[in-house]
Amino acid sequence: MKVLITGSCGLIGSEAVKYYDKRAELVVGIDNNMRAEFFGPDGDTTWMKRKLETECENYRHRPVDIRDQKEVSEIICELTPDLIIHCAAQPSHDLAARMPFVDFGVNATGTLNLLEATRRYVPEAVFIFMSTNKVYGDSPNRIKLRELKTRWEYDDTRYERGIPEDLPIDQSLHSLFGASKVAADILVQEYGRYFGMKTVSFRGGCLTGPRHSGAELHGFLSYFFKAATNGRCYTIYGYKGKQVRDQIHSADVISAFDAFYHNPKCGPVYNLGGGKENSVSILECIDRGEQLLGVKINYEYSEVNRVGDHICYYSDLTKFKGDYPEWSIRKSLDDIFEEFLKPH
Repeated sequence: MKVLITGSCGLIGSEAVKYYDKRAELVVGIDNNMRAEFFGPDGDTTWMKRKLETECENYRHRPVDIRDQKEVSEIICELTPDLIIHCAAQPSHDLAARMPFVDFGVNATGTLNLLEATRRYVPEAVFIFMSTNKVYGDSPNRIKLRELKTRWEYDDTRYERGIPEDLPIDQSLHSLFGASKVAADILVQEYGRYFGMKTVSFRGGCLTGPRHSGAELHGFLSYFFKAATNGRCYTIYGYKGKQVRDQIHSADVISAFDAFYHNPKCGPVYNLGGGKENSVSILECIDRGEQLLGVKINYEYSEVNRVGDHICYYSDLTKFKGDYPEWSIRKSLDDIFEEFLKPH
């Protein structure tokens, strides 16, 4: 088995490298550390590249830009992978507005380059795409909510388990990042449905874990703990700090990927997050963080929310669990919080 992983030094990519290094004869990672360009020192993944090259004997690193069609094609042609896990992305709402061509180039054109090379050279390979819940735009904000002491919560029985895959993705405000990911998400579906390829889009909630190079503009929980442990001032943007996200550990993401790899379909989409049980608001994060750290967390509040940001979002996992009943969330919210405080 040979595996190609893009964004191999990021959170999900590095977790995939670690997992498949023990199961594949060769794992090739594509990552040119654009995260450092996007987010500065907080986002730099050099430390993870060194860790992977030291600890993973079957790993080979390629510092390639996925916008380069020729290089992407050559890698896939030479490697002929059985599995492609595509995690590379420009992941920030705010940065997308500042660099729209870079954002669309990485997220949409880069995905097209990978899909077309897969179709040309290894059409039987399984192609797994790490999409995002931002493809729904701000549609989740139209769902009736009720305000509780520390969080917003859905006040509509249709969404008591969270957001399902049939929530409309158009006629809403996405941010340019959301729009570029929609383009990629639809391309992945189309290569599955039109060409009969084994492709899938996983629309992630908050993906997290200590392998994350979290920055203020991306990587909420990782950056939160980085700020809390280093005494930085953490900024809450709008919604009274009661905005809710579901947290899923990177290891649980990869186990979902592997379940699909062993029983692939053509072009499905799945929402993938921690679900209601692993959902948490910023105020609740602060409270739990203070309990774990034994200190007051320094934070400030801005009335201005991020454009297109969700007030409340957690994933309805019914569809994926129905298709892959052997899969389940293994890492609880407490597990995730406590792991951030361990030395790595």
